[in-house]
Amino acid sequence: MIRLVGIDVDGTLVGASGIVHPSVWKAAQTARERGIHLTLCSGRAAFGAALEYARRLDASGWHIFQNGASVVNLATGTSRSIPIPPAWVMTLINEARATGEPLELYGDTAYVSESTAAWAREHAGVLGVPFEARPFESLGAPVVRAQWLFTPDRARNYMAAPHPGLEVAQSTSPLMPGAQFVGLTNEGVTKGSALRKVAEQYDVALREVMYVGDSGNDLSALRIVGHPVAMGNAQLEVLEVAAHTVGHVNDGGLAQALEIAIAALGGAPTPT
Repeated sequence: MIRLVGIDVDGTLVGASGIVHPSVWKAAQTARERGIHLTLCSGRAAFGAALEYARRLDASGWHIFQNGASVVNLATGTSRSIPIPPAWVMTLINEARATGEPLELYGDTAYVSESTAAWAREHAGVLGVPFEARPFESLGAPVVRAQWLFTPDRARNYMAAPHPGLEVAQSTSPLMPGAQFVGLTNEGVTKGSALRKVAEQYDVALREVMYVGDSGNDLSALRIVGHPVAMGNAQLEVLEVAAHTVGHVNDGGLAQALEIAIAALGGAPTPT
C-alpha cells in the first residue's frame, strides 16, 4: 500500500514546456480522492510557481521546499526551517563577489541575487517572480538555502570540493538546459530528512511512501522510501536506485507513477 507520494518539480512535475501535463492533474485528483497524501518536494522556495503547484497538489497539506530546509503546512502556515551557518553565508557571498558567478540566497518566502547574468534573469522567470538584482544583505531573513547556477564542468568541480557543515546537491531543470543548479543547505538537511518529517506528521511508515524524481538532489529521498520511482528522463544515478521507471516528464510520466500508487490500494487497474 502507498499512502504518501513525494513529488519533485523540475524534470518530474514540470517539463521543458513549463506546463504540467494534463494527465498529471487528473491522476493527482484521483489519488487524493483515494486518500493518498501528495507532497511537493522541491528545491525551489515556497513562493511563485512552486507554491501554486503545492496548493494544487494539496492546499491543506505538508510540502517540502528548499531541498528540505523548509517543511511547510499550507493550512496552518507552520514552517520548520533550518538555516545555513552565518559563517558559511559570508563565505559564499565573498566567493560570488570575487568570481561574478550567479549565487542565490533564500529565506522561507523570498530570495535575493546580486547577479545580472542571463541565467539569473532566466531563473527568476522559472520561479515565477519578477527579476530584481539586490544586495545579498537585503534578504532580511535567515538563509535556509544557497544556490549556484553553474556550467556542468564547474558544478562537477564544485561538488568534488569539501564543504564541511553543509549538504551539497546538484539538480537540473528542463526549462534551463545547460545550467546546473548546486544547492547548499545545513548539514543533515536533505529532501530525505524532510520527507521523514512529513511521513511522521501523516503517521505513514516509509515503506508506504513513494518518491518520484529525476536528479541528484532526489537521491536522499529515493533511498529511504519503499517505492522509489525514476522518471524516464532521470539521470543515471537516479535510474540505478529506482525500483520503477516511468515515462518522460514531457509525456506525463508522473501520472503513470500516481496510477501505480492508486493501483496499490486495490480496486484500480494497473497501468500498462
